[in-house]
Amino acid sequence: MKELLDTLARGLVNEPNEVNVVEDAPTEDGTIVYHLHVAPDDMGRVIGKQGRIAKAIRVVMRAVATRNDQKIMVEID
Repeated sequence: MKELLDTLARGLVNEPNEVNVVEDAPTEDGTIVYHLHVAPDDMGRVIGKQGRIAKAIRVVMRAVATRNDQKIMVEID
């Protein structure tokens, strides 16, 4: 899952070396939180107009997690 998020983000940004994904330990209800860090200049590219790209990233990640019987959350920091 972490690799998928990393690959998605690297495809969107101008500075792929600045992309960093941090995975938190599962919470009480089993939800795993992924924190996506990108360069400040690339934040707009990852979020998109009105948050559409960020929403699409979350939808794709949630769909993959559902197939693996997992709960996840993606936060863009």
